[in-house]
Parts: sequence; structure tokens; C-alpha cells
Amino acid sequence: MSISTEYAVTIRPLPVADGGGFIALVPDLPGCMSDGETPEEALANAQDAIACWIEAAHEMGRPIPRPTPEEPVQMLKFG
Repeated sequence: MSISTEYAVTIRPLPVADGGGFIALVPDLPGCMSDGETPEEALANAQDAIACWIEAAHEMGRPIPRPTPEEPVQMLKFG
């Protein structure tokens, strides 16, 4: 059985007090997140984080959730 790596990613800006840039969260994979200076960099880093999360879960024999059908990338803006 093959599991898609097309997981939804939520990208939001980080406060300047936290270093600025953007955080990318993967809601379907608990604890899976990354960041970057730009939304594009955060998304690219999130793709690497997804692959690592899936590999680690597989090695530990843990189930890998299927992606929730949504838009693949969601950008949240604050303020």
C-alpha cells in the first residue's frame, strides 16, 4: 500500500519577536513542522519534514495517516 505525500500544509508568518520568517505546519502528521525565511522556503522545508516524519513512523512501525482531502497549501495572514 502506498501513502501519498500530498499532505495539506498551513503556512503562517512568525512574529518578529520569534525571529520572523514563516512556519509550515502539517496538521495530519502530529508534530510535523518546519520553517523558512519565505513562504516558499517554509513549504520546501515542510516537504522534507513530511518525508522524514513518514520514514520515522515507518521505521517505528507506527501508522501513517492518509492525507485529509483539502487544499495542499494554506497561507494564513494575521493583522
